[in-house]
Amino acid sequence: QVQVLESGGGLVQPGGSLRLSCAHSGGTFRYYSIGWFRQAPGKERDFVAGSGWGDEMTYYVESVKGRFTVSRDNAKNTVYLQMMNLQPEDTAVYYCAAGKLPFARDDPGTYDYWGHGTQVTVSS
Repeated sequence: QVQVLESGGGLVQPGGSLRLSCAHSGGTFRYYSIGWFRQAPGKERDFVAGSGWGDEMTYYVESVKGRFTVSRDNAKNTVYLQMMNLQPEDTAVYYCAAGKLPFARDDPGTYDYWGHGTQVTVSS
């Protein structure tokens, strides 16, 4: 059974940084794409960034380009989301999800396994 587990959330001041981790287990990690989504109160769950099968197959929404970086460590079965210059509008529950497609899509329906989420709060 494939499982993904997020960690690394917390409270940070505007302009601060956090690194989220998504640990994957139960399958051949290199053949799963990983997507990061976030959901703010009262809003839909939105795609933020993703990592496909290859090291250079990373994807970002426009609002986080230049601030967020996705990386994957196949030896540790983990994908990281490094978040810099965080702003209050980045406050949300962040989820990672694993899918069997080579590319990380922005459609939640293309992911088969979801974590429970980790809270990120950006506030002074």
